[in-house]
Amino acid sequence: MKKLGILAGVTGLALTAVLAASTAGSADDSKLDQLKSQGFARVAIANEPPYTAVAADGKVSGAAPDVAREIFKRLGVGDIVASISEYGAMIPGLQAGRFDVVTAGLFMKPERCAAVAYSEPVLCDAEAMLVKKGNPKGFKSYEDVAKDTSATIGAPGGGTEEKLALNAGVPRERVIVVPDGQSGLKMVQDGRIDAYSLPVLSINDLMKKANDPSLEVIAPVQGAPVYCDGAAFKKGDEALRDAFDVELAKMKKSGEFAKIIEPYGFSAAAAVSTTRDKLCAAK
Repeated sequence: MKKLGILAGVTGLALTAVLAASTAGSADDSKLDQLKSQGFARVAIANEPPYTAVAADGKVSGAAPDVAREIFKRLGVGDIVASISEYGAMIPGLQAGRFDVVTAGLFMKPERCAAVAYSEPVLCDAEAMLVKKGNPKGFKSYEDVAKDTSATIGAPGGGTEEKLALNAGVPRERVIVVPDGQSGLKMVQDGRIDAYSLPVLSINDLMKKANDPSLEVIAPVQGAPVYCDGAAFKKGDEALRDAFDVELAKMKKSGEFAKIIEPYGFSAAAAVSTTRDKLCAAK
């Protein structure tokens, strides 16, 4: 799987600053003690490989949960227990206390940064579309879908792709909320939607598993930005977030972070070349 290129900038000094400014002991003792006592952290995920995945036996994997599991172990929390959630329900669930953290490819946006306490960047990706072979409607951008008055596009409910399509002018009735990747692929195969949009790595994972020569991937979507996610914590849990960031920075510096995420196709260099502050300020 092709890895994303390096984003502009280098943040070695920023990582050093994080390590110098914070320690795991700075976490909110009551919250961290609670997680240690129960032996696990409750995480929200979307079953969207390679970001997150749930095996038939219920085991949670994927790049985001694997990073979170290792960091929580370093903080003295034995494991993670995951709940599958739609993207639009993740932040309300976190705010309501149903989860301790979201580890699901929830890309950083200013409005989300105002609602949750993000860690530093973990996973970065661009946008893609799944279409029929030959791209019969000639889609290159979300604006192309908007201009074709007969075209429909599928996307996760409450996710980045749904918002990008709506912002590009695709009418609400032509943006179809799809519950999961397999459903989106099947809807394209059956001709019920003209395109299905997810991040590049997620679409590539679907294509690899489907092995269907009648399908094609358009990537990256023209005009769509590259995004990065981070672990999202409830406002008020910033101290726990800071402790998470300390361990994340150590792993980035040692190379352990790359060993976890790069087998999934993600670029560690992309994640260390930008910061939470930059992503949360992006328009």
